[in-house]
Amino acid sequence: MSTATVNHQLRLAARPVGLATDADWRFTKEPVPAPAAGQVQVQVLALSLDPAMRGWMNEGRSYIAPVAIGEVMRAGGIGRVAESRDPAFAPWDLVGGLFGAQEWACLPAPALQKIDLRLGTVPQWLNVLGMPGMTAYFGLLDVGRPEPGQTVVVSGAAGAVGQTVGQLAKIKGCRAVGIAGGAAKCDRVVGELGFDACIDYKAGSVREGLKQHCPQGVDVYFDNVGGEILDLVLAKLAPKARVVICGAISQYNATAPVPGPKNYLSLLVHRARMEGFVVFDYAPRFAPAVAELAGWLQDGRLKSREDVVDGGIAAFPRTLNRLFAGENFGKLVLRVAPF
Repeated sequence: MSTATVNHQLRLAARPVGLATDADWRFTKEPVPAPAAGQVQVQVLALSLDPAMRGWMNEGRSYIAPVAIGEVMRAGGIGRVAESRDPAFAPWDLVGGLFGAQEWACLPAPALQKIDLRLGTVPQWLNVLGMPGMTAYFGLLDVGRPEPGQTVVVSGAAGAVGQTVGQLAKIKGCRAVGIAGGAAKCDRVVGELGFDACIDYKAGSVREGLKQHCPQGVDVYFDNVGGEILDLVLAKLAPKARVVICGAISQYNATAPVPGPKNYLSLLVHRARMEGFVVFDYAPRFAPAVAELAGWLQDGRLKSREDVVDGGIAAFPRTLNRLFAGENFGKLVLRVAPF
């Protein structure tokens, strides 16, 4: 186990206006924290970078309190136990938790989850076996409720959540149509992940793509981007369609108020339903979901694509901004220490 004595951290210095810049962050150093009774000291190995982080940096009411100015940036990750003052964990155990953007963390034992490498790799535990996988699983299956033979459309199809949504739709006997940016991403979504089609919003008309690939309309739309694409899909709903509101990455760095959907009356015309959800609400059911996803991962029906970036805590700001430039394919993971 490392004998490091310095903990490098990244703290929020200011509320960003638009895309976060260097001025919005502050790097700090502190002594490696020692665990109190009932706590576990963890060396952070990898951090999950997610679009929701941009929302956590804003002041205002949301499903979770904003990151405070001066606070270590909130981030989930995987780490290795260095010292434990709780019998549930021992040195060298791999654990998941909300460690923050830092190299070392001390958390109460109940806030940690043991990681079983027999089910998947460290990056996979931050992807299909982690929060993105839980988001796709419960958002699609519980909120979207797809039925065999139906058409499922997912935006952000090359991202962490989107890639799993489309594959789950196929596992459930549905037709999966993705929306992604760029020919390379669309080719991978179809050729590597097994979607039936993928619409390149950068190359042509999303409206025409929906008309071509969803001739009977859209039964389930899993929305990760919001904005204009949400409006275009609303105009193409099938009767009794379900629209799942997961995120709106196209709006997270907007400096003006986010406009509401223009085509919302399509919900009335088609007797459709649009519902938002927060994955944390399903926490009591995570364990059986992980078991089912791991089974599909191991039998080859589900692929877990990760984009792992090296550079440690110092690389966090620029790596996070890759999400909003659409530069990642699959789950974006920052390697903090060797794993």
